[in-house]
Parts: sequence; C-alpha cells; structure tokens
Amino acid sequence: MVLTVSVIGAGPAGLAAAATLQARGAHVTVLEKSEHVGNAWRHHYDRLHLHTTRGLSKLPGLAIPREYGRWVARDDVVRYLETYAAHHGLRVERGVEVTRLDRSAPDGAAARHWTLTTTDGTRTADAVVVATGYNHTPHLPDWPGQDGFPGEVTHASRYRNPAPYAGRHVLVAGVGNTGAEIAQDLAENGAASVHLAVRTPPHIVPRNQGPWAAQYTGVLVRHLPDALVDAVGVAVRKASVPDLSDLGLPIPDVGIATRVAQGSVPLQDIGIVAAVRAGTVRVVRAIDRFDGAEVVLADGARLTPDVVLAATGYRRALEPVLGHLGVLGERGKPLVTNGRPAAPGLYFTGFTNPISGMFREMAADARRIARHATRAR
Repeated sequence: MVLTVSVIGAGPAGLAAAATLQARGAHVTVLEKSEHVGNAWRHHYDRLHLHTTRGLSKLPGLAIPREYGRWVARDDVVRYLETYAAHHGLRVERGVEVTRLDRSAPDGAAARHWTLTTTDGTRTADAVVVATGYNHTPHLPDWPGQDGFPGEVTHASRYRNPAPYAGRHVLVAGVGNTGAEIAQDLAENGAASVHLAVRTPPHIVPRNQGPWAAQYTGVLVRHLPDALVDAVGVAVRKASVPDLSDLGLPIPDVGIATRVAQGSVPLQDIGIVAAVRAGTVRVVRAIDRFDGAEVVLADGARLTPDVVLAATGYRRALEPVLGHLGVLGERGKPLVTNGRPAAPGLYFTGFTNPISGMFREMAADARRIARHATRAR
C-alpha cells in the first residue's frame, strides 16, 4: 500500500521533504496557501542574498546553477525553487490553506492517519510534514505610547528597498542579520540618518574571509560541545572583528554556541561593521517607549525619527492549526524537529536556524523524514 503524505508549505523545506519522500515511493501532495512556490522569498527585501554558499545550500536532487554565483540572490532563490518543483514533478496545490490538523482516530493502527481541514475541504493522509516556515508571521512589539507617534512604525518584513526612505531619519530596531543589512542599505542609499537599536549585542562573524566562508566553520563545529565552541568563538571574534565596545556592540557575555542553542544565529558581517565604525549607522540602546514624536531608549536617550523599522522577528503561528495536539513547546515552537516524528506520522521541518545553514539543515531533515516515514510504513 502506497504511503500518502501531505506536506504543508511549498517553501524550500516543504519542497525538499516532498521530493525525497516521492523518490522513496510515497504519494505526496504539497498544500500551499499562496499562489506561488517559495512565496516568502518573493517578499524579502531586494538586496537579500543567501548568507550560505551555493554549494552548501542545494536541496536534495538538484544543484543550484553555477551562474547564480557563490551568494545566491533573492530572485535566483525563487527561480531555483520553481525549477526544483518542476524538476521533481511535485504535485503542488496552490491556494489551499490548512486550518486544522487532527488525528483520524485516537489509537490503534488508524492513529497513523491524519485529517487535514483546509479552505478547499477535508483530506486525509498517512503522514503529514509541517513546513510552514521559521519566519511565518511578523512580530511587531506593542511599545508603550506607540499609538501617539506621528511618524511611521512598520515591520521590516514590509521593507523592500531604500528608495521610500531617502532624506528621512530612520530607526531600525533589532540587530539580527535582517536589521543590520537593512540599516546598511539605508545608510548607503540616501537616508538622512540611520540608528540601530540593540537590546542584546550579537555575535559577529565575517561572512567570508577570502575563500573561507563562515558557514564552513559552522559545519565543522556543529556537533562539538557548546562550551568548547563558546571559548573558541571569543578568540575568533577578537581576531576577525574590530573592538566595537565603545560603539555599542561589545562581545556578548553568552557564548556563540550557547546563543545559537537559544535560537539566535550570529550576525554575518557584509558591511555593517564598517558602517558602524564610520558612523553612518549609529548603534543605540533598545526602544523603551514612545513619547509623542520622540522615541525614548533604554538608557533614557531620545530620538526623533521619521520612521521606525522593527526587525523584531517572527512567530511560527502554529497554535491555531495544531496547538491541541501537544506537540508545541515554548513560544509555539515544535518540541521535536530534526527529521524525527513529533507524533506517529507527524514531522516538522524548517523550524530551526542552525549555525551550519538553514538550507543545508532543511536538506538533511528531508532525508531523515523520508527514511523514517517510509520505513515506519
């Protein structure tokens, strides 16, 4: 009897899982709520490139074309995902959103069967792979006094390019890779001033030093003890990144591997360090509250920006679909990932952000899911 699998989400994680399951004989249907494969990638900011190398970012069964370069651009990622789905002949049903997932029976053999309630009716499957994305629903903090601010407050997910911000004073809140790159983009392209509000100083690593990419180091240390990686990380930071303590970016007290385990990857430097040292991007303390037209920072300093861009992360937003199944933990994150079943026939992929690279981890997850699901069957 053929294993039937429903994959929720047609991003890179979902497509990789579908292709590997199909290669092992499963009948796979990918359910995508938008009208496009790789929809999230279509809405990222214009200058975005993968921070991982082309060679270590390929999904199972198809290499990324060499002409896309070492650091693959956003539009080329979209093209690759479209080609990937076509190359593997994946069955993708677009415009179908899964609104609830239930076990078809409470126990016995039927417990391996799942019922999916969708905007296009109800379906069943022997196994389900949830691949709706690490960055699913933008999180915009509810800062005190925000409603009285006469300027613009928007989430960084709405940022595309610096053109609308030319000649304006911009405060970017959040110093992850997105926040830092947007701040750099604004500073290089006509914003009147750019401040970067930092709550927790990040670990900073050069994206590459000559041919050696930061990802290579991430792969090498992936399975070493956190304490060892933390200690080595301090020495590497001092050797490769200037001391930015006086500019608001000291070396964090928590080690790099420990921070990754907590869900925060290092900030890859593709120009933000130079911008901070030159003063074109000025680092300030985190936002505490709004006071009319002013933004009050954690140290009491005040700014009067025209725009606040919140690079403050995302929520997984899984609770409405499967919060009743007991498979989610703190902040709605899956309790079990890495290709292992969270429940019989239920898998999550694309919900971790490892130091070795997200695309690489998605590919590994896909292979593990396919092996486990087909063997279990």
